[in-house]
Formats: sequence, structure tokens, C-alpha cells
Amino acid sequence: MYDKVFAIFGTVMVFFYFGLAVFVLTTKLFDIDKAMRIILAVPLFVYAIYRVFVSYEKIRDSFFTTDDRDE
Repeated sequence: MYDKVFAIFGTVMVFFYFGLAVFVLTTKLFDIDKAMRIILAVPLFVYAIYRVFVSYEKIRDSFFTTDDRDE
């Protein structure tokens, strides 16, 4: 059961990382030059893309495979 919860939480975090990257790139709240924004946002995008693939695997394993264990 916890596998399903963590799979859903991982998917939510993917949206958080994408949103944070877009926020860092587009906000005027902080006085940060454009180069620093890009340096901060690119790793967030890359990590979010990595988390997409990991979350896909976890969702596939948690929701779409048969579990033969007796619980």
C-alpha cells in the first residue's frame, strides 16, 4: 500500500519541481540576474525529467503489476 502512496507523492513532486523551475525563471520577486536564474532552473528541469521516468516506473510497478504476496 505504501508503494502506491509514494508513487503518487513522487508524481506530485514532479509537478513541484517543474513549477519551481518555471518560477525561478520567470519571477521578479528576487533580485537575481538572468544567468543565475538559468543556472538554478536548468538542474531543476533536468531533475524533474529524471523524476518523471522514476515516477512512471513506480506507478507502473505499483498499480499495473500483479502482486502474488499474501498480505
